[in-house]
Amino acid sequence: MNSMRLLILLAGLICLFPACRPQPETLVEEGYDAQEMDAAIARARSEVDIFIKVLQAGSGTDFAVKAPIEDRGKVEHFWLTDVVYQDGQFEGLIGNDPGVVGNVKFGQKWKLGRAEISDWLYFKDGKMYGNYTMRPLLRSMSKDEAERFRAMLADQPAP
Repeated sequence: MNSMRLLILLAGLICLFPACRPQPETLVEEGYDAQEMDAAIARARSEVDIFIKVLQAGSGTDFAVKAPIEDRGKVEHFWLTDVVYQDGQFEGLIGNDPGVVGNVKFGQKWKLGRAEISDWLYFKDGKMYGNYTMRPLLRSMSKDEAERFRAMLADQPAP
């Protein structure tokens, strides 16, 4: 799970509004195409049933969903780890310290509905499935870092 937490931190925590305090390195506000990011979120939401099926079957590891959390008119997206799905809701633990919002903290439990997620991911056989919001960020990474992530990312939502 430690590698998953590190990967999630590096994978991109997208904030939609400027921060008023020092930003953690996981907070990404620019360097990506907003339309591509919107399309990535739409794809994750459209394929969430595939993710739920794999999650409930336990046929992957390190399951996570990305939750947009709003506080005082600002939105920050957090990966929730140790995620479960029940009664139309995901529940997991906030995977990092906030950089913009002040209403959550690292390790706090958080729930959200299936239609609210902004992304999902899991690992199987050395590949990362989902994590669509990372893909628009690849252009802003160093060539080596982007290639390392491209090698992990699966093209399909499930094997």
